[in-house]
Amino acid sequence: MNSYSILDRIGNTPIVASKNLNTNPKVQLLFKLEGNNPGGSVKDRPAFYMIKSAMDRGEITKETKIIEATSGNTGIALAMIASLFELDLELVMPENSTKERVQTMRAYGALVTLTPADVGIEGARDYAESKVKDHGYVMLNQFGNSDNWKAHYMTTGPEIWNDTDRQVTHFVSSMGTTGTIMGCSTYLKEQNKDVQIIGVQPTDNSKIPGIRKWPEQYLPKIFDKEKVDKVIEVSELEARQTARELARKEGVFAGMSSGGAVAAALKLIKTLDEGVVVVIICDRGDRYLSSDLYD
Repeated sequence: MNSYSILDRIGNTPIVASKNLNTNPKVQLLFKLEGNNPGGSVKDRPAFYMIKSAMDRGEITKETKIIEATSGNTGIALAMIASLFELDLELVMPENSTKERVQTMRAYGALVTLTPADVGIEGARDYAESKVKDHGYVMLNQFGNSDNWKAHYMTTGPEIWNDTDRQVTHFVSSMGTTGTIMGCSTYLKEQNKDVQIIGVQPTDNSKIPGIRKWPEQYLPKIFDKEKVDKVIEVSELEARQTARELARKEGVFAGMSSGGAVAAALKLIKTLDEGVVVVIICDRGDRYLSSDLYD
């Protein structure tokens, strides 16, 4: 009998077709269910690649104190994988993060530090960087680590290409660290330069966990605007409503950032004569139950 690690279950997530939200019969709207990863989100992929690659290069060992700022999903993925490699990990996140996320990170054995909500993820990043500068910690730095986007170049992009029988015409993804969209864009454009890459950002004054419109000084270093063909903005209300409709009409239980991505895709397909549109459903809805998303 073969022996499998839980790490072998990262990736190869299913793609399912929209049955009710898709109003354009000439377009196939597909959801890639990243919540099926063992850690519950798309972030399992870059978390594994960042840790494993850093270990292979000798940049981190069991003696290294690792720190990372996170809005949630990356932290959970890092905590899960760090536990398997017996690594010392501190995660820093805003204090208004959902209870489920904090508890899950701690369940995996990570130290969780909460920073003031009013300074957001930027404040968490500043705190982590101060620990690196003044206390000898090592940061994986998902915002500037090329292993983030390479994880999607090596896995997510090829899966989409193969699972759509090379027919994908449009790829839609929320933009946070931008690793998903950078890696998938790089791979899909290599296969077919005409594949359109659509990024999703919040409208001004909208707060959607997992989707950001970064101030210039915090723009992820891995981001290359030339790899995104179009940006569609969605409001917090649109993201919330679409997340709820995903659960009620499609049986897809996901978070607000996934609702935002699907809201953008629904805007997109209204403009298309035909196509195969793939949207990243980045996580599961059960880690938002203590919030008001599904009230």
